Amino acid sequence: MKFSVALPTAYEGLGYPIGFVRDAATFTRLAHIAESLGYDGVWANDHLSTPRFLRGAAAGPPSFLEPLVTLAHVAAVTERLRLGTAVLALPLRDPVALAKQVATLDVLSRGRLTVGVGLGAYPEELSAARTELRTARRAELFDEGIEALRRLLDTGGGSYRGTAFHFDDIELAPAPVQRPFPIYVGGHTTRAIDRAARWGQGWIPGWRPLPELHERIAMLRDRLAAAGRNASAVEIAPELSATIARDHEDAVRRYESSRFVRHRRSRDRTGRDLGVMTTSNLVGDRDTILERVASLADAGVAHCAALAFPAETVEELVDQWQLFAQQILTSSRG
Repeated sequence: MKFSVALPTAYEGLGYPIGFVRDAATFTRLAHIAESLGYDGVWANDHLSTPRFLRGAAAGPPSFLEPLVTLAHVAAVTERLRLGTAVLALPLRDPVALAKQVATLDVLSRGRLTVGVGLGAYPEELSAARTELRTARRAELFDEGIEALRRLLDTGGGSYRGTAFHFDDIELAPAPVQRPFPIYVGGHTTRAIDRAARWGQGWIPGWRPLPELHERIAMLRDRLAAAGRNASAVEIAPELSATIARDHEDAVRRYESSRFVRHRRSRDRTGRDLGVMTTSNLVGDRDTILERVASLADAGVAHCAALAFPAETVEELVDQWQLFAQQILTSSRG
């Protein structure tokens, strides 16, 4: 099992307090710590604009840092860590410009980049940032964007003509180090699973109740077989959250009272019980989390990606990373 952690690029006001990220040194420090503790990678999430529901806060607007620029900063001070986006809001991006950024960062990091792509958490971002596409459907923009991105990164360019995106006779040089380039498809819907089976080297859903995740993994394997691809062609890498403590009940209390969970509850329209969220993520003492990791591995999960640890300060976040590494990483890899 691989484990990667989430950098706080666009979590202020959502999972972390406004002002959580003070300066560039926060990211270099976190990257060094993640690498020294043995994590497999660091992942950055994505928002182009402040969501409307976060505006007008007394503390001011949250700082949302662009993920690829942040990962380039981190790449310069690390040697081994994989660098990932979890996930980049693909409909907001021009595929040619994005392919150039991705190829450049892959070359500069010596082939350490993985790009997770998704629809984007908030539909209003599309209508605000790309007014010319207000009438377009995000799902169709996503399909065109990933197809165009795959063509550019894997073949070095060419031409593409879709409904929303088109380009003619593009040459992408330098090419990325990795071919085929590792694109991970975000989302847990049937359509997302179809996209992962067709275009992805990875599938990175958000947390789901464990029985549902098992069902969706089986669905992905069926889709891969139908597409003539091996089951191992797509890494299953759910984006989970985590809180660890030596006392199980203490971990649960800390997790369920965190602003991270409060935010997710406020945005959840499914009416799911809070306890399901707790038991579907890596929350608890060492033994509980190891049992959950074993269950995920039995289902086919290969990577707990972009683990987000609720915290009120960077120091608390580092403490969580350290305890999780000490208690979980070595045991689960043995």
